[in-house]
Amino acid sequence: MEENLKIIIKKYALQNAVKYKGKANPGAVIGKVLAENPEFRQKASEIGKEAAKITKEINKLSLEKQEKELQELAPELLEKKEAKEKDIFEFLGIREGQKVVTAFPPEPSKYPHIGHAKAIIVNYELARRYNGTFYLRFEDTNPELADEEFYKIHLENYEWLGIKPDKIEYASDYMEEFYKYAEKMISENHAYVCACSQETIKENRKNGVECECRYSNPEKNLERWNMMFKSRAGKYVLRLKGHMQSQNTTLRDPVIFRIIEEPHPRKEKEYRLWPNYDFESAVMDGIEGITHRLRSKEFELRNELQRLIQTLADFKETKIYEFARFNLEGVESSGRIIRENVQKKQLIGWDDPSLTTLVALRRRGFLPEAIKEFVLSTGITKTEAVLTWNDLIVHNRRLLDSKCNRYFFVESPKQIEIENAKEQSVELKLHPEHPERGTRKFRTKGKFYVAEKDLKEFKDGRLYRLMDCLNFVKKKSKFVFDSLGYEKYKNHGDKIIHWLPVQKDLVKVEVLMPNKEVKKGLAEPMVKNLKVGEVVQFARFGFCRLDSKKSDRLMFWYTHD
Repeated sequence: MEENLKIIIKKYALQNAVKYKGKANPGAVIGKVLAENPEFRQKASEIGKEAAKITKEINKLSLEKQEKELQELAPELLEKKEAKEKDIFEFLGIREGQKVVTAFPPEPSKYPHIGHAKAIIVNYELARRYNGTFYLRFEDTNPELADEEFYKIHLENYEWLGIKPDKIEYASDYMEEFYKYAEKMISENHAYVCACSQETIKENRKNGVECECRYSNPEKNLERWNMMFKSRAGKYVLRLKGHMQSQNTTLRDPVIFRIIEEPHPRKEKEYRLWPNYDFESAVMDGIEGITHRLRSKEFELRNELQRLIQTLADFKETKIYEFARFNLEGVESSGRIIRENVQKKQLIGWDDPSLTTLVALRRRGFLPEAIKEFVLSTGITKTEAVLTWNDLIVHNRRLLDSKCNRYFFVESPKQIEIENAKEQSVELKLHPEHPERGTRKFRTKGKFYVAEKDLKEFKDGRLYRLMDCLNFVKKKSKFVFDSLGYEKYKNHGDKIIHWLPVQKDLVKVEVLMPNKEVKKGLAEPMVKNLKVGEVVQFARFGFCRLDSKKSDRLMFWYTHD
């Protein structure tokens, strides 16, 4: 690795150590290096190994020594005072005491993913920041897409994120209001009933051509409007009089009401004349008095149309700001594609470990606090950013590191015997920095389980250490006890490995990896006491969440390293 990169890693490791009382976190160091030097992303694996090595050495130093080295290497990092928390809402220019009402309006047609998390969190936090009101509103006026199961799923997911709406509303409860505003626009000659075919409407909008229906008088349109309630689907639609030659095609006399025969999950067959998204969303914002909306950039073209609808309905305009949409690199987010892949059995479900749906992240062991930190760290900007799993993992790892107890899990265990090993009682902390959490104890003799991959790497004449237990040397096909103390290993050792004593009460464990590979092995007896949903750290393997308990084994999902 080039020397310059090593120096960058070292300075951030020193900064992290000084900030956290002498203990640098390699994950945080990696995140800092890659965030400020994105050109190094292709070297992420190499950087990870070097960061682990450097932080290990730095953590051996006293805090005083760490501060001295940082002063010599990068004094600007040491002298830098903790900056005042950046107000990501400053650009909105909201004055103290100004009324703020925000909303997040999901459509109950799929599982929410991390993109939804960002949208709901920023709107929720904006309302909290200014002692405002936050609405969670289901935009469920398309019976062909709304599905009963998704209402509950959205509510459960947002509750898990820590969202507590001031009010939960359903657009489908406001149908009579929608009809009232539609009739107002018809009466004022701002909307007309169109009898053209779907193909003709599409072609005319494409070419900016007005159809004859546009010139019917309000009385004729009101008559046709009343006929729509009993007409077959496709015979009529209600269109807004926009601007047929507008460069913004959403303004080219858009359809604002259509007939849908499909029963609604909440209203069943009570209604069959439904508003489209733009009309429903703009009118609901007006009814609820939404002052500010933050949403992703794919809605940007619709902004002008929705503001026009609010103006024609005599509502005060909602201030809307669009930010760049984001998804993690290489992760599918399209609800349609996910649904198809679930049906084809290419995905386990909406909670497949490769996805960023909230149910998947939760099942893997990601914490809601980490998701909140992550989405807020991306800011509110229109600039597109390519994000990776590691960008999210950095936040989650920092929280899990202090939260999770440590245990031994030996993947693909192989038995070895260490000659002349002394019988001893080994006591290990459940967490190295929280002795109050207790310990676990092992009785050891000479027989141990080690991971197959470790066994393959042992070389003759090298000194190895079983973590917090003993040192041994490989001599041809034998393993021979050398000593107990860590100091000898520190000066002459090659590698520390985790292990398990050969005993009857070890636990069979399977770990589902994000790529759906299942890794099998043995874990120490205390994991039997874990509750489903608990996240632990398996030493030298990674963080894992207990997903289920079988009669003969425990099933975990891999969170991350």
